[in-house]
Amino acid sequence: MIMGNTALGFESSNDGVKTMPLPTEDIASAIERLMVSCKEEPFFDHGDPRPIPSQESIVEAIQQAKHLIFPGHVAQTGSDPASLEHFLRHEAKGLFENLSEQIALAIRHGGLTPNRDILRCSQLGYEIARRFIGALPELRAVLVTDVRAALEGDPAAKSYDEVIFSYPGLLAITVYRMAHKLHGMDVPLLPRMMTEYAHSLTGIDIHPGARIGQSFFIDHGTGVVVGETTEIGERVRIYQGVTLGALSIPRDDVERFRDKKRHPTIEDDVIIYANATILGGEAVIGARSIIGGNVWITESVPPDTKVLLKKPELVYIGNGAG
Repeated sequence: MIMGNTALGFESSNDGVKTMPLPTEDIASAIERLMVSCKEEPFFDHGDPRPIPSQESIVEAIQQAKHLIFPGHVAQTGSDPASLEHFLRHEAKGLFENLSEQIALAIRHGGLTPNRDILRCSQLGYEIARRFIGALPELRAVLVTDVRAALEGDPAAKSYDEVIFSYPGLLAITVYRMAHKLHGMDVPLLPRMMTEYAHSLTGIDIHPGARIGQSFFIDHGTGVVVGETTEIGERVRIYQGVTLGALSIPRDDVERFRDKKRHPTIEDDVIIYANATILGGEAVIGARSIIGGNVWITESVPPDTKVLLKKPELVYIGNGAG
């Protein structure tokens, strides 16, 4: 028998719409169990009155830095020098204030100063943000080579503007290069937050600790993984689905390998085609080598070498159509 609304527990709101009553007892029970869990597993609960870095502020800092590196492409600026200088000064001021605060919060949260001294954290945030902004011209110079590599390496690219506006590989590389700079300044947490933001947008996962030379081009990009201790030379080109990863480590050995080289080295002028997997810290792909699609490599490859799978045997079966 189908019960009416009253039997089901519906209540009428002022506008006549039938709504279910709030399950107060169930919610109270869930909250009580969550409180117990937070006490038993405290590392899953921030539980600290001191603020932590803001994901929204980190994304804002990325955009502010992009405005400084690619003015006119990601923001509307005047074409005359005076307007451009005014715009750059305004963006640099906003980036400095935002980034210095977020760095200070990250350092304080990470406990990298004695007793997490607020003043000392603020001083370090100020100094690192100042150094980061000072490094932006060098970051721009390297990213210019990455943009040029994309245009020269992809016949589908029609202009520098198209690469800067629309290529996910360039977005991932741009954010990586920012994050890598902060990683090199020993900033905790923020660099990984930055690259994971780019990962979420592009499907390209580059750890900020990786070392990547100039003129780096990722074509298409979805599914690319570049591990923490990867080293990539200059003028390297990789395609979608490429993994530069680590061999699996037993749980008992994780701490022993935490600061060891676990990911491959890719020398200058190497091309790695789609879905190739290269694993392990001892694997060195020699300069000017070509790694074919879908190969699996865990050892070194000499310079000037092609590594290809044998051509598979294809079987053609008619579909029965007359």
